[in-house]
Amino acid sequence: MTSDLRPSDGTPLLIDGKLVGGSAGVFATTSPTTGERIGWAADGSAEDMGAAIAAARTAFDETGWSTDPGLRARCVRQLRDAMLDHIEQLREITIAEAGAPRLLTSGPHLEGPVHDLGWFAELAENYAWRTDLPIAEPLGMRTARVLRREAVGVVGAITPWNFPHQINLAKLGPALAAGNTVVLKPAPDTPWCAAALGILAAEHTDIPPGVLNVVTSSDHLVGALLAEDPRVDLVSFTGSTRTGKSVMAAAANTVKKVFLELGGKSAFVVLEDADLRAACSMAAFSVCVHAGQGCALSTRLLVPRSKYEEAVAITAETMGGVRPGDPNDAGTVCGPLISERQRQRVESYLELARRDGGEILVGGGRPAGRDEGWFVEPTLITGLPTTSAVVREEIFGPVLVVLPYDDDADAVRIANDSPYGLSGAVWGTDPERVDKVVSGIRTGTLSVNGGTWYSVDAPFGGYKQSGIGREMGVAGFEEYLETKLIAYPA
Repeated sequence: MTSDLRPSDGTPLLIDGKLVGGSAGVFATTSPTTGERIGWAADGSAEDMGAAIAAARTAFDETGWSTDPGLRARCVRQLRDAMLDHIEQLREITIAEAGAPRLLTSGPHLEGPVHDLGWFAELAENYAWRTDLPIAEPLGMRTARVLRREAVGVVGAITPWNFPHQINLAKLGPALAAGNTVVLKPAPDTPWCAAALGILAAEHTDIPPGVLNVVTSSDHLVGALLAEDPRVDLVSFTGSTRTGKSVMAAAANTVKKVFLELGGKSAFVVLEDADLRAACSMAAFSVCVHAGQGCALSTRLLVPRSKYEEAVAITAETMGGVRPGDPNDAGTVCGPLISERQRQRVESYLELARRDGGEILVGGGRPAGRDEGWFVEPTLITGLPTTSAVVREEIFGPVLVVLPYDDDADAVRIANDSPYGLSGAVWGTDPERVDKVVSGIRTGTLSVNGGTWYSVDAPFGGYKQSGIGREMGVAGFEEYLETKLIAYPA
């Protein structure tokens, strides 16, 4: 067992197989529950990032990692097993640093994505790396053709703070299993979660030096180097749409592959024949999970105009019953926001809602008795026009807007009236009617009557400004592959 995944003098970087300090010293990591400093992380510099990229380049170009799926599968399973062996340390880190409710660490916040690593290991062993195409006669020349899938090369993975383990592993798992080498740059808000991966990989796996590198840093520009550096072949970024556009622009200079999983403003559509109480209660509850800090959460509730008042009353009743709490408590689903900066952002949208003529029926402030930490009440807003920024922009807090619609076509129109297209939900009892609405909504994932789309074997991603490419599933694995066609005379 590793003695401590958060040593008192600061978590290390992982560069070229070695656990090292940051050239810029250390920076503080803070509890979103109390607002107090809880420890230190290595502060990587541009020099450190350059060394990590060089190590990843050498490991890809000069070792057999990319051509040995058996070794890769074994190493990915070793990382999974090491994380499972240290799961309680990881759980406490995740709660302390990310403010993740303890309840969620048994699922998507920790244990789920750790177990998912095994799926990618198995895929590496069973994937069709070579496919023989039928004999063809282009230009009268009888030709045998072989299709090969090969690793892209060096992957730069830039990840956010909201679900650090899930997003880190959803990139590392397929990228490593596919034969790439990786440099991981996590968000400054959650460096420990990523540093723990580096420690466990260095001490408990056979991952060769340079194949996996972890660079924590307080400087966002250090991560931007991954998009700019010509030694990096692919950038996999999850975060805001604004930053994603910058990553895409920077990557264009070297024409590298880019995977982007960006923002969302998903619609929860309740059809006229739906179970109104069940649907509205689900919408209200889900937007409170992890204080609304999820890009795929549905933050616009669309209900029939004829049932608007009843729907608002049901939604208000449910949201009013959700109390923000200490993420250490077993019953908490709505913990703190990640930082004071994020709370100020959410509160600025609540003020904007008031200025735009919206009515805040539930919440709208800081919860009583929570003077420490970065808590915001679950908030329900009505009366806003669809042109309001509160309706159109991603807030990333426990804030739900209710909007009326006139008929199914109007519901689809409003749902699509967004620069985003990441997720959403449709509730109704008539299968044909539901399917027509589902077919009309332009979004990457949809839940019907409470169905769960999240799974390691299911691709996740969005339309429009919600991103490019897919994460998870075979489609997510293949984001990290190139296609090579070889032709022989037959």
